[in-house]
This record gives sequence, structure tokens and C-alpha cells, in this order.
Amino acid sequence: MAHRPKRTFRQRRADSSDSDGAEVPSAEPGAPGEQAARGPSKEGSPPGGGHAVAAEPRLRGRGRGRGRVWASSRRAARAALGADGDSGIPESRTVDLSTDEEDGTHHASESKDDQSSSSNGSSSLEEEFSSIVNIPDAAFIQAARRKRELARAQEDYISLDVKHTSTISDMRKNSDEDPESEPDDHEKRIPFTPKPTTLRQKMAEETATRNEETSEESQEDENQDIWEQQQMKKAVKITEGRDIDLSHNRKSQTMKKFDTSISFPPVNLEIIKKQLNTRLTLLQDTHRSHLREYEKYVQDVKSSKSTIHNLENSSNQALNFQFYKSMKIYVENLIDCLNEKIINIQEIESSMHALLLKQAMIFMKRRQDELKHQSTYLQQLSRKAETSTNGDKALDEKTQWILEEMESRRARRRQARALSGNCDHQEGTSSDDELSSADLTDFQKSQGDILQDHKKIFEDVHDDFCNIQNILSKFQQWREKFPDSYYEAFIGLCIPKLLNPLIRVQLIDWNPLKFDSIGLKQMPWFKYIEEFMNSSMEDSKKENGSDKKILSAVINKTIIPRLIDFVEFIWDPLSTSQTRSLITHCRTILEEQSTFENEVSKGKKDLLKSIVSRMKKAIDDDVFIPLYPESAVENKTSPQSKFQERQFWSGLKLFRNILLWNGLLSDDTLQELGLRKLLNRYLIIALLNAIPGPDVVTKCNQIAAYLPEKWFEDSTMRTSIPQLENFIQVLLQSALKLSRSEFRDEVKEVILILVKIRAFNQAESFIEEYHLDHLKSVIKEV
Repeated sequence: MAHRPKRTFRQRRADSSDSDGAEVPSAEPGAPGEQAARGPSKEGSPPGGGHAVAAEPRLRGRGRGRGRVWASSRRAARAALGADGDSGIPESRTVDLSTDEEDGTHHASESKDDQSSSSNGSSSLEEEFSSIVNIPDAAFIQAARRKRELARAQEDYISLDVKHTSTISDMRKNSDEDPESEPDDHEKRIPFTPKPTTLRQKMAEETATRNEETSEESQEDENQDIWEQQQMKKAVKITEGRDIDLSHNRKSQTMKKFDTSISFPPVNLEIIKKQLNTRLTLLQDTHRSHLREYEKYVQDVKSSKSTIHNLENSSNQALNFQFYKSMKIYVENLIDCLNEKIINIQEIESSMHALLLKQAMIFMKRRQDELKHQSTYLQQLSRKAETSTNGDKALDEKTQWILEEMESRRARRRQARALSGNCDHQEGTSSDDELSSADLTDFQKSQGDILQDHKKIFEDVHDDFCNIQNILSKFQQWREKFPDSYYEAFIGLCIPKLLNPLIRVQLIDWNPLKFDSIGLKQMPWFKYIEEFMNSSMEDSKKENGSDKKILSAVINKTIIPRLIDFVEFIWDPLSTSQTRSLITHCRTILEEQSTFENEVSKGKKDLLKSIVSRMKKAIDDDVFIPLYPESAVENKTSPQSKFQERQFWSGLKLFRNILLWNGLLSDDTLQELGLRKLLNRYLIIALLNAIPGPDVVTKCNQIAAYLPEKWFEDSTMRTSIPQLENFIQVLLQSALKLSRSEFRDEVKEVILILVKIRAFNQAESFIEEYHLDHLKSVIKEV
């Protein structure tokens, strides 16, 4: 049997939260002496008796300084007790008599200090508590303290609550003598070793200890017997309960045995048949559900086998995943690279465009200034007006300097033509695009700096991210390995956007207005894209896919916008070399995209619209043919005559450049610009005011030579197009004047011009009217 553990029953302190509202526990059974020693204490109680009541306020005030933690609920309970003290009997509380010596000493001193001040207010309360609380006397408290001290001295460890006897006795004496001189907690001296004792003291302590141990052992034996009896009673009750349960179980098992005397109801065959049918139906339903599940499982097995077979026959999924992952990383890095470099590309493009624009503005402004000053100078000469003011002299000096510079450039061009053997050149048909040595040096230096920056754009980039051929090879691998995912991702629509910055870099030093500029088809990127497109034509299913539109998309989004910038800001329509070079590139672009007209219609319309707009502006700003009196132009060597001839041939040059766009611009647009705006408004007026002669016939013959032949391909035409009606009248008037002059042989040339432009009716009428029967053979030959 297990032994009962040693217990120490101690009464709780009166102000503990566990004792509030609860009954007072009984005293420890092993301390009957203490019960007998306790007695009622009233006003004349010893100092220890005032500990329960009078010292309570001071305990609350000093408890925090002694390291005790008090909950807020305990303080509230005490406040409620003080508030309701006169309404009833207070709760019964017990005092902890086993507190350490330090607490007892302080409580005794505090009770002495507060007894006189609280005797009147708490006398009634003490009387009530005296009947409930048994307060021990001084002798009992002293004996308890000695008992604890001896118990502590025998232990093999130093307790945290150990206080030396001498210290405690000294403190008690001090508290008896002067209660107010009690030291605070931080002023107390804590002994760490017990004070040596004499032999007599040790013998007295051993005697007291033996007596106490004997009494304690007797009390513990008695308590042990009581505890054993209680445990035996409990065991007997549990055994009786188990016996009852076992007997009940035996009876229930006996009742469950089959009793043959029990009679069953009569058996009905219909009921049995009905139950069997019901059972059979349920089994059939279950069987059918099992069959359905079986069929489903069979289908799942077949599907799984098919999937396994497909996966086994397909390419390695790990390799596929690796490829897609590498392509994803590659495209992301490519986009990051292009996003970083696009700013530099735009800056260099802008710098090159600004440089070319500056050069074009220099030529245009110089031509307009020369035209203005030369016209002013010739007007002064024709009026024979001389000015004497300072401002006029300055203007004359400036005009003279401009004219000298102009004549020096023309002289150099004549010398160059003479060395080349070109003697049929007409003054005014050459392009005055020569720069001075200083301007040319500055232009070449700026262009060289831009091209150096252009080479540095991708110098720190791997070829896989800046070489168009390498980039297209990556996507070609994708298209060859996984064509379905390639076309589902619409890579053909993404490639033009990826290649746009790289193509723009290659076009930085490309000038489509220069006669020796490289053609688009000769550029590397053009060839790479064509090869990429041609390699996808083997797949007939994707013949009309997005890959076939890559080149058209690149041209539409990259090349055409650049051409539009050149046309609007840099192109000079009066320059035949620039016009021919621009027409060559435009014809290549537009003819290349003829199979995808819908895709490039917007870019094509924008390009052609800008071309038409620029030619209209040239007609309005650059064409100027002055009219002078016949006396001023009779002399072919006069400045007025030379200036008029030069301006006429300059206008005729623009007329030719406009008609060079035949095949790219519509016939209506060309007839509107070349015939109605330029020929009828400027050139015809100059021909009408010119002196009839071989020069007029030459000019008319040049005009007819520039007209597109497809306008007169209809063999049934007897009358020319309406826009040439004024030109036909000029020819007829010139023929009439020539027939009456010494240049009669030139009439035949005029008739040939009429026949060339399909003005048969006008030519025949003129021959019949003026009886020029020898010229009828000219019409019949045609």
C-alpha cells in the first residue's frame, strides 16, 4: 500500500484572494497545542495579537517594498470591505501563523505603532474578530520561531528565507524600544553563514528537537492510520461495485441464449416471394452500378495507356521544358537589352536627322536669298534707278557679295561639265548643293562624331542580342521544333517589334536621297528576313501565316516612317538626283508589298501623301519666272534674259521631277500638280511672253518629252487630255508666228509635238487653215 505523503497544513493569510468569500479552514490536526494556546484577545491583547487587524493597513502599504505582488482584484475586495464595515459581520479570516521571523517582527512593531491610533476606530471590529480568530500569545510565537530556526539549521541547503537569530532578536529588541526606527528592506543585513553556537546551545537545541520530533512522529502515525482506514474503505466500495457488474453481465448472457419455447408467426409463401424479389431487384441494381463503374475504370485505363503511349512517343518533356525556359529567359534578356539601348538609338537618330536637316535648310535658304537678291538687283537695272542712301549702299554691297558667290559656284560647275564633255546642259537645271569649305568641314566632323557614337551602341552586347541573323535563328529553332506553339504564340507579329531597334541602328547612316545610297534589298537585315520567311514556306498549312508578313510589317513600321521624315524635312524636289534616288527606294518598298496591300495601305498612303504635300510646297515657294519687257530680253546676253531663262529651266526641271513619280502617284495627282499647278500657271505664261524662235520650240519639245507616254497610249484618241489644252494653244500660236518668220522649218517640229500628245484634230485644223499641205505627211506617218 502506498504511503501517504507528508503534508504541511498552513492557514492562509487573511488578505489572500483565495480565502475571500470562503469558509475558514480548520487547524492542522498535528498541532493541538497550538489550538489550546490560542485564546480570545480584546483590547488588552499582547503585541502579537494586534497583528491581524491593526497591522493590516501597514501590511498593504509596505507589502510592495517586500517584493510581493498584489493583484488589483485583492485591493478592490479590501476597499469593498472597508466601505461595508458597518453593514454586517465581516468575513471570517485566518491569520498565517507560520510567517518568517522578519515578518513577525515587523508586524509586532507595526501593531504597536498603530494600536493607539486605531484603538477607538477598530475596537468594535476587534471584538467581532476576537470571537472568530484565535490569536496566539507571545510564548507560542517564540516557540514556533525556535522550531523553524532549528529546522533550517539541519537542512543541507541555505533557504532564501533564512534570517540569523541574532539579527532577528536584535530587530525585535529595536522594535520594542523604538517602533519607528525599523530599518527598510534595503538597509537590512542579510547573513549568508550561520553564527557559531556554543556546546550548551547545541545540547539544548538537540533536546528540544528530539521532543518535537517525538510529538510530530506520534501525530504523523495517528494521521497515517486515519488515512489508511479511509483508503481501505474506498477500496472495499470499488470491489463491491465490480462484483455487482460481473453478476449483471452473467445474467444478461444467460438471457441471450436461444429459447426454443418461443413460437414464430406462420410462414406465408407470398411474403417470402415478395421479399426475395425485392432482394433480387436490389442485387440487380447493385450489379448494374458495378458494371457501370467497371466500364468507367476500363475507359480510364485505356485513356491512361494512350496518354502514356503518347508521352513515350513524344519528345522528352524535360528537354521541352528546358527549351521553353531558355527561350523565355532569352526573350526577356533581349527585351531588357533593347529597352536599355533604345534611348541611345533615339538620341543618335535625332542627331543625324538634325544634321541633315541643317544642311538642307542651308541650301534652301541660300537659294531663296540668291533668288531674292538677284531679282532685286535686276529690277534696279531695268529701272535704271540709283540710290545714294547708306541703307541702300549696304544692301547693294550684300547683294553684290551674294551674286559673286553664286557666279563663282556656277563657274566651277561649268568647268566641271566641260571636262566631262556635257555640252548640252541648260543653265538652271543643275542642283546648287555645294557647301563652302568651312561648312563642309563642320558637316563632316559632326557626321563622323555621330557615326562613332553609332558604333558604340552595341559594343558591350553579345551578338545573340544585337545580330539580327542570330536572333532569327533562335526563333527558327522554335518554329522547327515546336511549330504549333510557335504559331499559337503569334511570333510572326512580335518579330518586327523586336527587330525595329536593330534595323533603325543600321539605318542611321542611310540617306535615301543620295544617288549612291545602298538599296534596301542589299541591306543585311533585308536578306536575313527574306531567308527566315522563305524557310517557312515549306509548311503549306502556314503559307498564309504571320511569318509571310514579317518583311511588310518591318517596312511599314520602320522604313516608311523614316522615309516620311526625309520627304517632309530634307528632300528637295528641285534636285533631280535626290528625286531619282527617293523614287528608286519608294518603288522598291511599294512593289515589294504589293502582295500585302491591305497591311501596308496606311503606310503607303502616308508616304504618298507626304510626297504630294512636299511637291506642292516646292511649287508655291521655289518656282519664280519673272516677266520683263521685250526690249530687256531681246539681247540673250542681258542679265534679265539670262535670269528669266534660268528660272524657266528651273521650273521645267521641277516639272520633270514631278512627272518622274509616274507609276507611284496616280495620274490625277500628277496632272493636278504637273499640268494644272505648274505648267498652266507658270511655264505657259513664260512661253507666251517669249520671243518666237527655235528656243520656244525647244522648250515645248522638252515639255512634251517629259509627259508620260501612258497618257497617250489610246490609239483612238484624236484629242489630247483636257489639262494640255493651254499647251496646245501655245503650240498653235508659236507655229503661226514661226510660219510668218524666217523660222518656217520649225513649224514641222511644232506639228510633231501636237501629234505626239495626240492633238490630231488641232494639228489637222491648223494645216488646213494655213494651207500647210506639205505637213500632212507628218500626220499620216504617225
